Amino acid sequence: MPAPIIVVGSLNMDFVAQVDRLPLPGETVLGGGFRTIPGGKGANQACAAGRLGGRVRMVGRVGDDVCGEQLRASLGAAGVDVDAVRSIDATPSGVALIVVQANGQNQIVVAGGANGLLAPSDVESALGDAEGGYLLLQLETPLDTVAAAAAIGKRQGMTVILDPAPARALPPSLLARVDILTPNESEALVLLGRREATVSLEEAPDVARALRNLGVSTVILKLGGNGAFLSSASAQQHFATSRVDVLDATAAGDTFNGALAVALAEGKSVADAIAFANAAASLSVARFGAQASIPTRAEVDARG
Repeated sequence: MPAPIIVVGSLNMDFVAQVDRLPLPGETVLGGGFRTIPGGKGANQACAAGRLGGRVRMVGRVGDDVCGEQLRASLGAAGVDVDAVRSIDATPSGVALIVVQANGQNQIVVAGGANGLLAPSDVESALGDAEGGYLLLQLETPLDTVAAAAAIGKRQGMTVILDPAPARALPPSLLARVDILTPNESEALVLLGRREATVSLEEAPDVARALRNLGVSTVILKLGGNGAFLSSASAQQHFATSRVDVLDATAAGDTFNGALAVALAEGKSVADAIAFANAAASLSVARFGAQASIPTRAEVDARG
C-alpha cells in the first residue's frame, strides 16, 4: 500500500477571466470567458495527489459560505479525506482573482480569508496520529503554521516537501526541516535574494546548488517548459518535459508537487518521480483552470 500523503495548506475559489493580454498597472482591459474553479495551492496539490491515486488527507480552513462547501466537495470527489478541512464562522473562504491571457501566462491576486486562520494548534491536532509518509506544504497560510507543520512532520518521520510559493524569504529554521524544496524560477531567485526574473537551463545547476547551501538536502527546480533540475548530494540531473501548447499555466506547479508525492509514496526513485510529475504538469497546462486541469492517473500513465 502506498505511503500516506498529508497536505497542509490553502483552499481558494478561483475567479478566472480570460483576456487577450494582461493589463498594465492602472489599465482596464476587456475580458472574454469567466469561470469559478476550485483552487488554492494546498487544495490543488491534494486534488492532484488524490486524482493520481494517492492516499491523501487535506488540512485547512474554509469559510461558512457556498465557496467553502464547493471547495470541500471538489476535494472529496478526487478521493481526498477532508475531515480536517473545517469551516470558520463569519469568515469568507479564500479567493483568488486570476487573469489568464491567450498564451497561458497569468496574474493572480489571493485574498486568503479563512486560510489566514489556520493555526499551529490546528496542525498539531491534525498531524497528531501521522507516522511516516509525505507532508506537502506551501506558503498561502501563516508562516508560523507552515513552520509548525514542518517541525511536527520531521518529528514524526515524514518526508517534508515545501513548495515555497508565493515567493518570499524564509527563515533558516524552516528550511532546515525541509527534505525536498520545489521552487520555480522566480521563487528560487527570491530565496537567494537575487533580482533576476528567470533561470536559464545553463544556470540551473548553480542556482539549485545555492539553494541546497541554504540547508535543504534535495532541490527540484521547476523550469516551466524546460522541465526540472534535480540537485542532491548524489545527483545533478536535468529532466526535460514534453512540449505542449500552453493554454493555462495555473496549478501546473501544484500538479507537479502532487504527482511527485504520489510517485514517491509508491516507492519510485526520485528520478522516476520527477519524470512522472513532469508528465502530469505538461498535461495540466494544456487545459483551463486549476483543479479542472489536473489529469487522471490513466492519462499520465498513457503519456509515459
